[in-house]
Amino acid sequence: METHGTIAPASLDEAEAAFDRVGPTAQVVVRETAKAMEFDREEYRERVTGDVIETVRNALFAESLSVTVGTRDEFDDWRAAHEGYEVVELGNPDVDRVAWHAVPFAETVLATTFQNEEDAAVSTLRRNAFGRVYRDALLGEEAERDEAAAADDGPAETESDATGADR
Repeated sequence: METHGTIAPASLDEAEAAFDRVGPTAQVVVRETAKAMEFDREEYRERVTGDVIETVRNALFAESLSVTVGTRDEFDDWRAAHEGYEVVELGNPDVDRVAWHAVPFAETVLATTFQNEEDAAVSTLRRNAFGRVYRDALLGEEAERDEAAAADDGPAETESDATGADR
């Protein structure tokens, strides 16, 4: 078994603190990316919105989540030791390898199976963990307002479409 990532919040307070810590990094990433794209001040003000920075913050948080990678037997052993957890498993249950992320404060574990593409599986799992658990826990009413506004505007790409968080 091996673990990738650094964010493994045991409580909602720890998740909120980790989420807040990536905010300034998201601002720097967006600013430096805009500079590399040679945005002038006016274009920066027009194109770099709070939604852009929020999307980067969400992605940075999600891609930093701690994920355990192991065999099916190792995952089954983990599940047996954590019987109270709801299991959300993506992929084929007959595949030998599993990546999982536990969310203790939600008593949930998300897992995805894979055969060869470990990096893709880990990234997919992280986006799913953010989209299925952390988004509502961290953004709550703010996420609901954003979704309602998007529905009022008609069909448009949502943040989860852009980040793949719900896939």
